[in-house]
Amino acid sequence: MAKKQKRKNGNNGAADMSKTQGQGSVRGDNGAPDVRSFLYVGGRDCQVAHLREIASNFGAELIHHDGGLREAVSRIDTVLPSVDCVFCPIDCISHDACLRVKTGCKKFGVAFVPLRNGSKSSLERALQTMKERNDERRTS
Repeated sequence: MAKKQKRKNGNNGAADMSKTQGQGSVRGDNGAPDVRSFLYVGGRDCQVAHLREIASNFGAELIHHDGGLREAVSRIDTVLPSVDCVFCPIDCISHDACLRVKTGCKKFGVAFVPLRNGSKSSLERALQTMKERNDERRTS
């Protein structure tokens, strides 16, 4: 069922972001948030420095949570109110952390963007999509 739903809705989590976005982040008219800071939950520890560099290239600050490996999962709840959105690579995160993020995003009205995997290009594509949507909004 999940695969059929994924095909039906498309494969890019960033494209469906406006459906899961709450009221807490700064948004454009088309639903794409202006991302100044975001939480990245899960992924590979060895890539965090590269992910921070990608975020800074887009003018955003990355806050990383390892998804419960060494950090307490409850810390996610304390960080969520201060970010514009949350990126979550679905291949590199515990079920508990992913559930905590999804329910926390609904509670605090923060955009939840699932990423297909924990690669650097996956995050960069999602940020680029958001940037393009914001640029379209500003020019129209």
